[in-house]
Amino acid sequence: MSRPSVADLRAKGQPPGLKERVNEEHWAGRLYMRDLSPYASTIFVRWGVPPNPITYLMILAGVGAGLLLTLGGVLSAVGALLLVQLYLLLDCSDGEVARYTGRTSVAGIYLDRIGHYLAEIALLVGLGIRAQGAWEAGGWVIAGMAAALGAALIKVETDNVVVARAKAGLPDQVSEEAARPRSRGLGVARRLAAATRFHRIIQAVELSLLVVVAAVIDAARGDLLATQVLVVGCVVVAALQTVLHLVSVLVSRRLE
Repeated sequence: MSRPSVADLRAKGQPPGLKERVNEEHWAGRLYMRDLSPYASTIFVRWGVPPNPITYLMILAGVGAGLLLTLGGVLSAVGALLLVQLYLLLDCSDGEVARYTGRTSVAGIYLDRIGHYLAEIALLVGLGIRAQGAWEAGGWVIAGMAAALGAALIKVETDNVVVARAKAGLPDQVSEEAARPRSRGLGVARRLAAATRFHRIIQAVELSLLVVVAAVIDAARGDLLATQVLVVGCVVVAALQTVLHLVSVLVSRRLE
């Protein structure tokens, strides 16, 4: 059984440029998780755990965070936050283990993408149930599901660029230049939208942090207003970003 050191794992599992993948590497990964993940990845390699079971654990952590949110209260929000951090750690580790052991696969990439879909959907639906105050039908549950649908559509729009290029016989990699809008005005608008980072409130890490803040406010007020305001914000951002991201793809050279 291989017994790599953390340094060995970091050297082979985190190739040069990994942290610089702005469109793929989350800020939390660059800031701290890529420094922590080699310790977990080293343990997985020493125990002989293949990459795909790590990805399954990642999926369980993400979906579990969404389920935990439905329980209400501050403790469940903190628990969901911790599960999302575990989700992020495992998301880093599965790729590191795959690269170190040479067991990268198309199935692994596919599972990783499915895991991202499921985690964000679970968190947003769980947030809607939390805002409703119970596991029962209601407007807040529908709002959470609407936000989840928007988050999923945004990912579909991104993934379908690769699908469309593959069907057209084009390389799947898109340069940064090709991603820029043809129009200067649209380019400025895109940069402004990117600078505000408003779209991140429907992403797992940022959303889990905001849920804790909302939970603390709700506990102080004795109601669910802060959580409900957060749900409304998520619906608005998901709707806007679904349209804006689609326009961004169509007015760029990503499909050429």
